[in-house]
Amino acid sequence: MKISYKKLWIRLIEQEISSATLRRDLNLATGTMTKLRRNEEVALSVLLRICEYLDCNIGDICDAVKADGY
Repeated sequence: MKISYKKLWIRLIEQEISSATLRRDLNLATGTMTKLRRNEEVALSVLLRICEYLDCNIGDICDAVKADGY
């Protein structure tokens, strides 16, 4: 299984929040933002901070998807 943050990017667009604003407001490292963009694993604590910021549940910003070859 892999993680997909497609829902996060859609939610940011819907709420008119740029990824730069998200990074600044939550004081996220640039490496963390890169991992989010590449659908790589990030710390659960980071995902929970994003959820609190966006007032949503974790399932509203990410999905577990089958990786190719399964």
